[in-house]
Amino acid sequence: MFRFIALVWSQSRPQPSACAQRLSAACRQRPDWRAALLRPGLHVLTTGERPGINEAQVLDGDRGLVLGKLFRRVEFDSGPAPGATLGDADAARILETCGRALVDRFWGRYVAFLQSPAGDTLILRDPSGSLPCFRLNHDGVAVYFSWLEDALQITAATGMPLDWTVNWEVLAHRFLYGAQNGRSTAITEINQLLPGELANVDDGTSALLWTAPNHARLAADMDAGEAATLLGRAVRSCVRSWASCYDTLLLRLSGGVDSSILASCLAAGSTPADVICVNYHSPGSDTDERSYAMLAASRAGRDLLTRERDPSFRIERVLASARMPNPVNYVGAMNAATDARLAAAYQAGAMFTGAGGDPLFYEMATWWAAADYLHDRGFDAGFLAAALDAARVGRISLWRAIRLAVQERVRPDLAARSPTTRSDWVCADFGRERMDGFRFAHPELRAATDLPIGKHAQTAALMHPVGYYDPFEQAAAPEAVHPLFSQPLVELCLRFPTYLLTRGGRGRALARRAFAQDLPPQIAARRSKGGTDDHIKAVLQNNIDFASGLLLDGRLCRRGFVDRGRLEAALRGGPTTLDWSPGLIHELVAVEAWLTRWPG
Repeated sequence: MFRFIALVWSQSRPQPSACAQRLSAACRQRPDWRAALLRPGLHVLTTGERPGINEAQVLDGDRGLVLGKLFRRVEFDSGPAPGATLGDADAARILETCGRALVDRFWGRYVAFLQSPAGDTLILRDPSGSLPCFRLNHDGVAVYFSWLEDALQITAATGMPLDWTVNWEVLAHRFLYGAQNGRSTAITEINQLLPGELANVDDGTSALLWTAPNHARLAADMDAGEAATLLGRAVRSCVRSWASCYDTLLLRLSGGVDSSILASCLAAGSTPADVICVNYHSPGSDTDERSYAMLAASRAGRDLLTRERDPSFRIERVLASARMPNPVNYVGAMNAATDARLAAAYQAGAMFTGAGGDPLFYEMATWWAAADYLHDRGFDAGFLAAALDAARVGRISLWRAIRLAVQERVRPDLAARSPTTRSDWVCADFGRERMDGFRFAHPELRAATDLPIGKHAQTAALMHPVGYYDPFEQAAAPEAVHPLFSQPLVELCLRFPTYLLTRGGRGRALARRAFAQDLPPQIAARRSKGGTDDHIKAVLQNNIDFASGLLLDGRLCRRGFVDRGRLEAALRGGPTTLDWSPGLIHELVAVEAWLTRWPG
């Protein structure tokens, strides 16, 4: 489990200097931790380094350090990109450009600590955001970390534990608009570096060296055949680059298009890694996809393990999870214990998933692609075909697709580009009626309303990094790898217009075309999508007494965050004016469990 802590302070101030030395000593006294870089005013300490997977590369003269995994940018040819060992020339260029060369010439999973030409300390988080980077201030010391438990433990070990305040407005924003992706966290004293952000610790400024909207503005419309070839090469290259890091890996194979594409990229003979596919199933109308997973695994020449989802999952286990800066919904991690056991049994270093495929390849059942075409190209000879594709994707008539596209061209719907409330759980006292939907969102999202409506939706969805750590299984969990969030691949798909991604009138149309020869026909043509609704409903019913006790006697109700009477009716299955579902109640339970980890 790769983690880091970095301490940054002013050498001219005695009190922060003394505090930093105590914190550094406390960290180095912990088992398996080492000092990766010790420089006046900057100490970086790491644990869990593994050659070729997560490393600490020190730049010339101790003037910088890059933590994590780097690949060099190369032309896509379906082969893996070379892993990057930074030489003197690389280091010099990275330092001279204050990190810009890292963003432009490399990609991967990293956080970099650099010294600017002026001597300031700079911190850069990679554009994919795969490796977390949080910050807190402690007695004049800026503490940067990837795993909150480490920061809590070293501050407590020095006899200087921190006071914490729950940011209730962030929680309200989360319930109203979904998980936030800005700098603030649900703990007031902790914030995060954004993906692609460069922070100057000395003067307190920051700059975004990379943003998704900027790449979405660089339209790369081209022939569909050429685009499909380029996309296929890019996906294969990124997936195989990550696979080259591991001797053995697990692949979460649902049998959907995205995970099946990953299986085809990792087919026998395409990578030296031993790839073991894992499929989870459960009773229900759409929760058993084993037949599709078997087809994909067989075509790829890989072994497939099938496991039934456990309806007896005990929700109270989340009360012992690691403390995190934001609540983590456990619904997606209910198979985490099985993942950990399989990883140990097969000595697999990572779990690959197809997370991110919906926005990346554009699976959005709307007419927006027609509006995007009008925005980019106007009424030319190709508009009618684009409108027909959009009508098929959005499942509306051609004439309605044309009318809506023209309406959007004449008067853009800015409200559709703003975060919209998804429920009315949150009481008005917590700002439900007046909260700005952009307040805790990525700062570039507010400025991205110039993007056409479909491209805006895709871009916004790709601005949420997938979690790296498992707060439930922690060190026992295999490393999470989500190859579809690789920086070069995200950049490419952001540049493809939505009407190119859906050409032919299907979601994921370009991706399906790119892998038509590699996927079983039943999967390439598949329109259905598996789900877990029946399973999570069964888990909730099996844990209803625990969930009711936790929620009805919890802080969310005591503080008036949600209406206790209506929540109680929903838990009983009675009538209520609120839009409750098992998934939403699980989310409330996750937040309440998270709150129990922060007493006071």
